[in-house]
Amino acid sequence: METSPVMTLDPEALRSAMRAWTAGVTVVTTVYEGEMHGMTVNSFTSISLIPPLLTISLQQHTRTHELVTKSRVFGLTILSADQVRVSDLFAGRMPEVEDRVAAVKTETLVSGSPLIVGGLAWLDCRVVQTYDASATTLFIAEAVAARGTGSGEPLIYHNREYWKLSSLK
Repeated sequence: METSPVMTLDPEALRSAMRAWTAGVTVVTTVYEGEMHGMTVNSFTSISLIPPLLTISLQQHTRTHELVTKSRVFGLTILSADQVRVSDLFAGRMPEVEDRVAAVKTETLVSGSPLIVGGLAWLDCRVVQTYDASATTLFIAEAVAARGTGSGEPLIYHNREYWKLSSLK
């Protein structure tokens, strides 16, 4: 039986298609031996409520990936609509700021990972499993603490721009 050759999708075609996916904006932060770091991510998904599991994916070449791998903990802040600057800061769009975490007000829950004040919700997480996926690692984590009511306006990212949510009611 003849098999057809495997076609590799052009990364730009995938990137263009993924611009149609709308997502909330989060910042993942961690601490390891006193060093704190974080990055903006939209690759965050709740897996289950019982047990309280979620997943994030991080590029393996990043400082945040290195520290989460070593510490096995991270904090996740779901950003509010007025935190565009925070998103840009943790996305590396302000290279003049060397210590991103020091540039914002933070607090902690259980793990010691910094959580950004002003967010809509916070999850403190312990990594329970990892999966290598090419140049990315998928971290499966148990939420060990959570705060937030669901109220407030979330920061939304769509087609390479920030948006505010509006109701269809």
